Amino acid sequence: MACVDAPRRQPLDLGPVHVPFWHSFQAPKDVEADERKYLDGIEEWQLQKGAYAMIQGTRPRTPAAALSDPPAGLAAWIVEKFQEWSDCGDDVERSFTPDELLTNVMLYWVTETIGTSFQPYHDVMNAGGMRWMKEVAKQWVGSAQTPAAFANFPKDLSHPPRRWAERFFNVQRWTDMPRGGHFAALEVLDLLVQDIRPFRRTG
Repeated sequence: MACVDAPRRQPLDLGPVHVPFWHSFQAPKDVEADERKYLDGIEEWQLQKGAYAMIQGTRPRTPAAALSDPPAGLAAWIVEKFQEWSDCGDDVERSFTPDELLTNVMLYWVTETIGTSFQPYHDVMNAGGMRWMKEVAKQWVGSAQTPAAFANFPKDLSHPPRRWAERFFNVQRWTDMPRGGHFAALEVLDLLVQDIRPFRRTG
């Protein structure tokens, strides 16, 4: 989880972003040991727990059809992510209430949008060279200059070292959180807010 703040002379832009995942496929040869550990961890995670991303990225319509019919299947697909990607010790209700989980599932169910939520995975996996050229251009015109703050939660999907983030961002604040996971804004909102506020005041 990261919070990016633009200079005062520009409109403030505050939103969650991550250290760019796609850069892991273009890692330079001169990476340090902590960066290599992070990149190797991504590869291992993809093999052990990344099957959902491959399915959503290569055959998005197939699981969408199956999950759009039985609500139990949709709930199993979504709640599994809350269980594995949160700081709950495998007991998902330690981090989220049943109402929070059911509300999340219901939003996909009544709007029939589980299929469209898979589309970004498909787009990334099928992106050509022009897409990555545009990403690099974005870095040149903004990411490297814009002050950025990162909040790192222990149960998030990956844990890039600060050195790796500094290859792409002007890192001004780096916080290793005591608890929380991928859904930090829902799971540990108090910690996230406490980290964002001082950064915004100095932005």
